[in-house]
Formats: sequence, C-alpha cells, structure tokens
Amino acid sequence: MRDLDDRRPDAIAALKQLFPHTGKAYIVGITGNPGAGKSTVVDALIALYRAAGERVGVVCVDPTSPFSGGAILGDRIRMQRHALDPGVFIRSLATRGHLGGLSRSTFDVVHVLDAMGFERILIETVGVGQDEVDVMRAAHTTVVVTVPGLGDDIQAIKSGLLEVADVLVVNKADREGADRTERDLLHMLDLRATGERKEVEVVRAIATRGTAEGSGIAELAAAIAAHRARAWSGAGAAERAKARASAHLAELLRALLADRVARALAARGGLAEIAETVVDRRTDPWSVAEQLISSL
Repeated sequence: MRDLDDRRPDAIAALKQLFPHTGKAYIVGITGNPGAGKSTVVDALIALYRAAGERVGVVCVDPTSPFSGGAILGDRIRMQRHALDPGVFIRSLATRGHLGGLSRSTFDVVHVLDAMGFERILIETVGVGQDEVDVMRAAHTTVVVTVPGLGDDIQAIKSGLLEVADVLVVNKADREGADRTERDLLHMLDLRATGERKEVEVVRAIATRGTAEGSGIAELAAAIAAHRARAWSGAGAAERAKARASAHLAELLRALLADRVARALAARGGLAEIAETVVDRRTDPWSVAEQLISSL
C-alpha cells in the first residue's frame, strides 16, 4: 500500500490484477469538522462490526508531515485496541496537499482492502471542514459527525457537510446544547428545496473508544444499514454505482495529468525557471499553460 501511495508502476500493475476481485465490500465514509470525535466513532464502529463477525478495513486520511511527507497520525497511534486483531486492518494515508478531505491514493487502497476480503471498509477523512466532499464519491454511505457547542448555529450549512450526509451524528450528546444541535440539524434538513431532499437520519451518540458499548453506536449502525437498503438495493443503485466509478476515473485522470505536467515542468527547468519568463513579460501565464498542456 505504501507503493501505491508513492505511485510506483509495479504497484499500479498489481492493482489492475486485483480489480476483478473487488466490488464486494460496503464502504462507509466518516467525515465532519475537526474535534467532532470522528476517530472515536470509527473505533466504536470497528468494535461493533467485529462483534458481528465482519472483517473491517479502515483508511484514515491524515495531515501530511512537513518532514517525512507521510501521515502525521500513524496507524498505531489511534485505535490501538484493534492492532492485534487479524480481522482489522488500519492504514493511514497522508493528504500530501490533496484537497477534498481524501488522499490521492484513497480509492486505490480501498480497492486493495476490498480484494483482500474485508466486508466493511471505513474511511475517516482529515477533518478540514469545507472541502470534505470527496468522501461522498468514494463511499456508499457518508456519515457526518458533529458536536454541540461549535459556536455557530449554522456551522453545518457553512461547512457544506450537510449536503453530503446520508447519516448525521450528534456526537458527545451528553454535552450541553445537544438537544439544540439536533433540532437545528433537523430544521436545516427541512429547509432544503423539495428536489434536493433525501432521507437523512439524525443519530445521537456518546462514542466510547475501543468498545461497541458507546451510547448510540448500535443506532448509528442501524441507520447505516437502513441507508444501504434504501440507496443500494433499489432501482437507483446502478446509477449510483456509475457515479462512483466516474468519480474514481476523474480522480485518476487528474492524478495522471498532474504527473505529466510535473514531468513537463521538470524538463523545462522547473516552475521557477518558467515563471521568470512571465515576470519579465517575455510571455504570459496563459500561453505557458497552453504550451505545457500541448506538450503532454
């Protein structure tokens, strides 16, 4: 998986061989604002699914270390109670500057876990707020975690996360203001335009790390299962599957183009060298960009 993150050609070749064996796992994305307790919710869901006998793969997308280029929060720092469980595999990925809340390699690692036979795959995003919408394209069900007391009654609207949610979780529901947060979320869902409405369940939870006993975790799992039955068992399932495949293809195209542009820039002495011609007004940035694209 490290080779996939480093975009090694032999790793991509192996991924092509694995792809026919994918398509069986159910993928749940966990996103939300920083400090909402996403890792604790993921940890509790792992315990619940393992108690039910499911094998669980987890992809944690973390900020990039400025020194190593890897994930700042490693696999072994969080969810340590599951480290020795052969039915759980946890992998951290660095964003490496990728916007949208997911690492560039997230789709690829999910395919590997799928081919390995993990029935349930959980993706936890980096928690950067407004750009966390890629998870909606990678997952079958998107869970948005929020908490009381964010200091802004319309934070969910401003963050854009409400639009991607299939299930909303009011975590740390023992805090003051939980009732108000739940009411606000329900009200905001009601305010949506009729054509944009989808059935979104709001669940209150007090997630407890390393156990499935946290209040509301069973209800969260039930809400995920209900969304799966609604969205992925009916007539619209094929269209949703095509939308997910399209998102993956679009991400691959962006990545391949970015690699080719980087090579083209290197062949011309780097971006700084080209920028000098723009600063001196020997050329303009639009022409430079067009020439680079034409040379690919």
